[in-house]
Amino acid sequence: MTSRLSGSLVLLRHGQSTANAAGLFTGILDPGLSVSGAAEAAAAAALLRANDLVPDAVLVSPLQRASQTAAIVAATLGLPASTVVVDWRLNERNYGALTGRHKDDVRAEAGEAQFLAWRRSVDTAPPAMSDQLFAAVADTALFRGLPARALTRTESLRDVMGRVGEFHTDRVLPLLAAGRTLLVVAHGNSLRAYCAVLENLDESAIHRLNLPTGHPLVYQDGDRRYLDAPRAEAAALALTLDGGT
Repeated sequence: MTSRLSGSLVLLRHGQSTANAAGLFTGILDPGLSVSGAAEAAAAAALLRANDLVPDAVLVSPLQRASQTAAIVAATLGLPASTVVVDWRLNERNYGALTGRHKDDVRAEAGEAQFLAWRRSVDTAPPAMSDQLFAAVADTALFRGLPARALTRTESLRDVMGRVGEFHTDRVLPLLAAGRTLLVVAHGNSLRAYCAVLENLDESAIHRLNLPTGHPLVYQDGDRRYLDAPRAEAAALALTLDGGT
């Protein structure tokens, strides 16, 4: 477990996106929240308020499903705009050539073992993006505004662990040491990687970890807990049975 610090850290996977609902490998694509996802974000904000965890700072991925979630949380809690800080290192994992494809199609084409290796392993990256797909993503407004290293052709989870670890050192540790309450709003795999960094998880534990949408996960006093453990654990189990994050 992460070392004891005087602050509190809350991780929140964005609410359900339209691509989540469609069963796609979303990665660095930029869909917005579904109606259900917006409701999940509002419910997460209510949980933060009820548990006296209104954040001093909200650190968020620039992808709109995360930024929309953060905006709903901030508005619900009455936080000033200056509370929300964007950091591209929280972006979802880049699924390479699988980006935008339906998960069922990839499973049928590649077989279960390869599908799970691409989706759940620590060190196996999906096939790289084609030149055409890479150029199309690089030319979006989102990535034109980010550093060149924010866009790769594919990523393993180990790659994501590297950038979220850097984010943690740069952004989070100083604020936790100052006793702040922080909310990090990001994605299923960038937060799975972040948990792995925080807890020094082994590969087996990383493989088993699934973070459901819209459920605040709190690191506080050297421990972690979901604010609504019964619902979060049921949602995580359903996610596991569906193949995982």
